Amino acid sequence: MKDELGLPNLSTRKVKVGGRCIQLSEAGEGPPVLMLHGGGPGASGVSNYTRNIAALARHFRVLVPDMPGYGQSTKGIDRSDPFGDLAGSMAGLLDALRIERTHLIGNSLGGACALRLTLDHPDRAARLVLMGPGGVDTTRSLPTPGLKRLLDYYNGDGPSMDKLTRFIRGDLVYDGTQVDAAVIAERYRSSVDPQVVAAPPLRRPAGWPKFRKLDFTRDPRLQQCDTPTLVLWGTEDKVNRPSGAQSLQKRMRRCDVHLFSETGHWVQWERAAQFNAVTSAFLLEHGAAPARQP
Repeated sequence: MKDELGLPNLSTRKVKVGGRCIQLSEAGEGPPVLMLHGGGPGASGVSNYTRNIAALARHFRVLVPDMPGYGQSTKGIDRSDPFGDLAGSMAGLLDALRIERTHLIGNSLGGACALRLTLDHPDRAARLVLMGPGGVDTTRSLPTPGLKRLLDYYNGDGPSMDKLTRFIRGDLVYDGTQVDAAVIAERYRSSVDPQVVAAPPLRRPAGWPKFRKLDFTRDPRLQQCDTPTLVLWGTEDKVNRPSGAQSLQKRMRRCDVHLFSETGHWVQWERAAQFNAVTSAFLLEHGAAPARQP
């Protein structure tokens, strides 16, 4: 049996986490995998991973939440420390599900959340897969035009279909003609939810220097991280610079990197077959080297 998106046996429920309600979709059986979506306007868990859930659910218990501020979850996040707020909420979700340890997959903002959760709670992350994560090399230069458009979506004259179309087709993916108009329309409807408009989860800060405290390459814990990590990045990513892949590999002891040519910010969607294959192989891998002894 499949749902309207063609995803087999996808169940959905609300989970209470502190003062928030988290929308959680779930499929498959096996070791848990928590999949965290990106932070673009109108983003949500299932829509971010429509091309991946079924493939991964063949091997894993796939958990796909709408992160706070997005989809059907409670709106509003702490914009002074968005990565920490989201990571704390996702750790709370694992507590509510009685899951002590899980694999983590994160795209963009979800990648930043997954990495922060790993640094804050290293015993909870079995393996880590990051696709163009936020918070890497944010202090080397001003944010990219794509990230500026993402953060300015609710500024100025407010959200619009034109703004969102330009971001998705011009910044999010390499070949914008591959994104169906229905996908953009659905994201636009989500982006103009009155609760979201009243408290946008991501917005341009008053000054770009505030990004300094959101740069993982300045966190000394990164070099102590022993979690096996796979970094996937599109060479044509216009939101988060692909050079971030090498920055992470340089600092993380057990970090593999795959770069995808003619691919933008949405690796798991644009290169779904390759993503599903390499991610499944990485998460199923046995015999990894033991953690470094203190």
